[in-house]
Amino acid sequence: MAERYSSFAPGGTAWLLQRVTAAFLVVVLAYHFFLLHFVNHAWEITFGGTAARMENIGYFVTMILFLITATFHGVNGVYNALINQGLSGTPRKIVLGVLTIASLALIAQGIWVALVWRGMM
Repeated sequence: MAERYSSFAPGGTAWLLQRVTAAFLVVVLAYHFFLLHFVNHAWEITFGGTAARMENIGYFVTMILFLITATFHGVNGVYNALINQGLSGTPRKIVLGVLTIASLALIAQGIWVALVWRGMM
């Protein structure tokens, strides 16, 4: 029988953050689906409505945290899956750099859009 291998060391920081972000995402995704698919239906979602929701500081902060958490969780998962497949050495460092830059760009763009929707830019 094959041995189980994971780049996540149980009890390590990456292991813990992956689980904490997963728990946060489950709660925020449930909130998102409830608000934007049951309270407001898809055909009712407008740019103006989104701007109005972003004016609420609680919603704004939740969406920024959602963006950062989802980006970290997804990129960390992809990176560790690649490590589990045998990525090592220089290619590992390059992939880490590319994923880090892409993540920071995604987060910066998302925050900029949220600030525009909030009317702060």
